[in-house]
Amino acid sequence: MATDGRGNYKQKVLIAGAGVAGIEAALALRDLAGEQVALHLFDPRLEFVYRPFAVGEAYGAVRAFRYDLERLSDHCDASFHPNGIVSVDTKRRLVVTRDGNQHLYDLLILATGARMLWGVPGTVTFWGAADEGQVGEVLEDLRAGRLRHIVFTMPGGHSWTLPLYELALRAITELDKVGIDATRVTIVTPEDLPLGVFGRRVGEQMSALLTERGIEMLAGTHPMRFEDGSLRVVPGERISADAVVSLPRLEGRPVGGVPHDDSGFIGVDEHGGVIGLEGVYAVGDVTTFPFKQGAISTQQADAVAETIAAVMGGGLQAQPFDPILRAVLWTGHEPRYLYGRPTGGHGEASSFSEQPYGPLRSGKVTARYLSPLVDSLSAESESNGTPHLAARAPSAS
Repeated sequence: MATDGRGNYKQKVLIAGAGVAGIEAALALRDLAGEQVALHLFDPRLEFVYRPFAVGEAYGAVRAFRYDLERLSDHCDASFHPNGIVSVDTKRRLVVTRDGNQHLYDLLILATGARMLWGVPGTVTFWGAADEGQVGEVLEDLRAGRLRHIVFTMPGGHSWTLPLYELALRAITELDKVGIDATRVTIVTPEDLPLGVFGRRVGEQMSALLTERGIEMLAGTHPMRFEDGSLRVVPGERISADAVVSLPRLEGRPVGGVPHDDSGFIGVDEHGGVIGLEGVYAVGDVTTFPFKQGAISTQQADAVAETIAAVMGGGLQAQPFDPILRAVLWTGHEPRYLYGRPTGGHGEASSFSEQPYGPLRSGKVTARYLSPLVDSLSAESESNGTPHLAARAPSAS
């Protein structure tokens, strides 16, 4: 039994997953609930990778943030367990890890994320951070002028579309650098408007930017299969191409004993509580919320931390999850800053600007607790001469 220095019982909070959502939840709980909680982070990985920089890494313009998870856990004042939680007995409030060990809990937060699966048959899938496989080969062919037409696409369903446009914009930048103007670059997307999740204004301005950069756009179009030099789409005719790069398809990483939909995503209420279960919450990509973005995940984590802290007393009133979309679009030239309110009820609040909408830190994820920590650790790593802990935004150079 965990107690504070006065012998008071601490609520044992287990967090399954130490990605963006899990670490933000731990930091928020430590701030809002203080010594009332004993935090335990579970993750089979030993390293935290800051994935928003993945597009720049693919083009060799940036290295992603990478941090030791045990060190990050220390910053959260949490115990780190290098193991994954595979099942939950919600009646006994007990979890089982991959090695068969059992751990009791008072509260459980699931931040297990989503699996990335092959996106569109026949295409080259962009997996994200440190993707040096087939995507790297395609980019070498692009720079060498061996591709007359390259297509960037994504499957329908749960996903985050921003990397699709960054990949295409960076491709145009690479072609400009080597003086190739005969290669066509096309985006094929199921969206009605590019980045329309941010709002119509962003979608229209994004369309204008793509036209300005010479990128062709096919919206409302689902890719089906790439074979024999052509991409089959619905609706429409086949598209001839030399290479097609697709974002992956996403599938939730549920935990045994927790209800989920057919795609593995967990349903939650407005405060992040797993529907039908007591004392169990879910945050981030594993939830049914359709937009899979780091900033959204951290907002969900903050809402859950507020809910837990409010139950423990102290006068805090928990606010329901009300998502705000903020993102930085790397264009290959000057970045664009995007803002939107996907749940509506706020009027036309979307923004596509050369200036940040509100406070924005050096990274692409704006998180209440994680962003300041990443900034602090990055500054520390630079002063200590450890470049593997630092990253910079991609540039056109």
